[in-house]
Amino acid sequence: MTPANERTIASVTHLSSFAQYVFPLGNFIAPIIIWSAKKNDSEFVDYNGKQILNFQLSIFAYSAILVLISLPLLIYGFVDLIGTNCTFSNFEVDFNGFHNQKITTLIGIAIVAFVLFMFLKVFEFILIIYAAVKASNGEQYKYPLTIPFFK
Repeated sequence: MTPANERTIASVTHLSSFAQYVFPLGNFIAPIIIWSAKKNDSEFVDYNGKQILNFQLSIFAYSAILVLISLPLLIYGFVDLIGTNCTFSNFEVDFNGFHNQKITTLIGIAIVAFVLFMFLKVFEFILIIYAAVKASNGEQYKYPLTIPFFK
């Protein structure tokens, strides 16, 4: 395999993780297909395939942690907020003072976790493009904050 082909395949492997915006789990499936097909042909492609898969698995783990933190807190916060100010009479619901309530600490934590999740997705998008450019230049790039699942 020529060095130009190696760089192109490595670059496409990084960019293939954008398949997540086309079909579910595309960020795992597309890079795995490319990596598994070409990993034995080139050490450079093998290295880049491992890097993108490690990065995608790490982003998934960080996202799952943020969802596991924010979702229960958000649900509990809203249930608590509605439960203390809600009366039922004649099949009508009256939310007394709901619009005047302060946001609880739990909802605040959930909002912060959601903002961190959005930052994580922007961070992911930028780093994938950066890694693809590095790969197209023939440089080995190691994503920051990546857990090494594949070595």
